[in-house]
Amino acid sequence: MPVFLYVLALAVFAQGTSEFMLSGLVPGIARDLSVSVGAAASLTSAYAIGMIVGAPVMAALSARWPRRRALAGFLAAFVVVHVIGAVTTDFAVLFGTRVVAAIVNAGFLAVAMSVATALVPAEQRGRATAVLLSGVTLSCVAGVPAGALLGDWSGWRSAFWAVAALCLPALALVFRQAPADAAGRAEVSIRREAGALRSRPVRLAMVLAAVVNGATFATFAYLAVIATDIAHLPAAAVPALLAAFGVGAFVGVTTAGRKADGGLGRGPLLVLCVLPMGWAVLAATSAHTAPLFVVTIVQGALSFGIGSTLVARVMYVAPQAPSLGGSFATVALNAGAFLGPLIAGAATGATGDYRDAAWVSAALAATAVAAVAVSRAGVARAGVEEAG
Repeated sequence: MPVFLYVLALAVFAQGTSEFMLSGLVPGIARDLSVSVGAAASLTSAYAIGMIVGAPVMAALSARWPRRRALAGFLAAFVVVHVIGAVTTDFAVLFGTRVVAAIVNAGFLAVAMSVATALVPAEQRGRATAVLLSGVTLSCVAGVPAGALLGDWSGWRSAFWAVAALCLPALALVFRQAPADAAGRAEVSIRREAGALRSRPVRLAMVLAAVVNGATFATFAYLAVIATDIAHLPAAAVPALLAAFGVGAFVGVTTAGRKADGGLGRGPLLVLCVLPMGWAVLAATSAHTAPLFVVTIVQGALSFGIGSTLVARVMYVAPQAPSLGGSFATVALNAGAFLGPLIAGAATGATGDYRDAAWVSAALAATAVAAVAVSRAGVARAGVEEAG
């Protein structure tokens, strides 16, 4: 793999840390800025909305920009808004910085995906995508627990300063190593690319990515409270549980990247079928410490493994949309990350049992399996009719 892919992964690591670290900083933000815990928690939703809106818009706006300028511009803006967030005393300003950070993060990721797949031969695009997304999984392993610890030791503002500082080496390397442009960029047609994304295989891959990621984050958002209220673990054990999920996610993405070819073959389909059962097992055994940790690791691996496979699938079945393909895959993932916890919140609010978040994950994952089955049945039926 080209060395520059790992530079991009470093930037994605910093951005992933920023996206997920809020879960451990909410109490401190609420206390420092004199807002409710619910208001402080809305910063996570603000980021998700910014990613959903920002990905296609930024991809379209930057489609004809030189790649170096686009990557450096988005990353520099990401640093600036984190500095502003670190010094502000106004919650509305902090909320605004989260939205802007998400928009430029989405723009960076969309461009980075197009660059990553352009740097390698077609048969290595799945692995290149996995290398890029490994930055997100590493942020779950190291960045998020470290952000939570830093917030406890030095206050939530120090976590924002740390993310800004972490971006600076990546920014310097982007200026130095990023391709000034990519072949054929001047001929980009947004209308043609948008048309390519309307094909049935692309739509199915994006729906699956959204539903699978919704299942993932429906439970991930409640892991901390499941650990403390259901398994009765001390609060100090929460970072270890989150890191365990991240370790599984990293293993899943790395393994999927080595085998990804853009197809939905027997391996990915088997993982997809096992997912609902895994979430059901987590729901049933989450009161016990050892099963909770083991199943969390396994589900992190399976969820992120199939998630990265589906992102590679979008890029593979939409070769005519190199600029918008990655951005719409990002939209799908973040739509799931936004809606999954909302559905889990409605379920747990109605029942008062946080284990129901995992049952929601099981139901969403089962929906993804059903969607594949229906799609394959439709294709088989069409083939029979055509043969007849």
